[in-house]
Amino acid sequence: MARAFMPLHVPCVLPARTPASMSLHTPAETRSGVAYSLVASLLFALLYYHATVLAPLGGAAIYGWRIVLTAPFLGVFILLSRRGGEIVGLWQRLRERPLLWLGMLLSSGLLGVQLWLFMWAPINGHALDVSLGYFLLPLTLVLTGRLCFGERITRWQLLACGLAAVGVANELLFAPQVSWPAFVVALGYPCYFALRRVLGSNHLGGMWFDMALSLPVGLWFVATPWPAGAAEALRFPLFGILALGVLSAVALACMIQASHRLKLGLFGLLSYVEPALLVLVALWLGERIAPSQWLTYGSIWAAILLLAAEGVASLRRVRPLDLPA
Repeated sequence: MARAFMPLHVPCVLPARTPASMSLHTPAETRSGVAYSLVASLLFALLYYHATVLAPLGGAAIYGWRIVLTAPFLGVFILLSRRGGEIVGLWQRLRERPLLWLGMLLSSGLLGVQLWLFMWAPINGHALDVSLGYFLLPLTLVLTGRLCFGERITRWQLLACGLAAVGVANELLFAPQVSWPAFVVALGYPCYFALRRVLGSNHLGGMWFDMALSLPVGLWFVATPWPAGAAEALRFPLFGILALGVLSAVALACMIQASHRLKLGLFGLLSYVEPALLVLVALWLGERIAPSQWLTYGSIWAAILLLAAEGVASLRRVRPLDLPA
């Protein structure tokens, strides 16, 4: 199960390893990878809650600060990890084929909507809806892979998609109001991931390009005057904004470190920790699941359990390579 099939609100970062080397993880490397993944999920959940601390600024301003503070960090990380060639290669392709800029701008816009929604939802009573979207995301990505790229879909995945369809139908037909943020996440990210594959930008350098192209919008939101009384409402405004950047940057770094230390299957399974934590944050903020939505959530959670069970079964079938003495 690829990390692309995970509920992350940042682009997937696959391990930079050859197929052979991906099977040679040591126990110590695996343990550290699990730790990095869990810390990343925890920090993303804290980032979700931290938006409520900065709520007087509004979702757009918080999103702007996140982009402005995270994009430079990601650029430095790419240089230190000696992956600058990804940026150079993509830049050369854009120079040779200027029409690719339209695709890159669309890719950046799709990502920007998701990053903005992640900051906007907790302070506007939609934290639970967005967490539902991240639970739906692995299933919509499975369907996208099948419909757009002809990827094989297993019986377990087909059954999981059927269960999720029951939940979606219940949401559309019987919920007091449709959880539109959930569908923005569940349908928007597959479009984004598919576009990155078509553009050939599904790597860390492509992620940096998407964020860099969003910098003018982020700077515009940052430069917008604060709402009246926002400065007084924020007890430590500078500390809060810097904490936003630190949480975002360190969470991203931990996620990337985990991607280099874990087998792809285990990396994908651990991704389900994050939406579970987002649900806890939403409940902590006072949101509740309506009685008419229990079928929606129950069906989707059952579908995710099926995907997780399939992932565990596939990990057990994988045997380590016989190494020379």
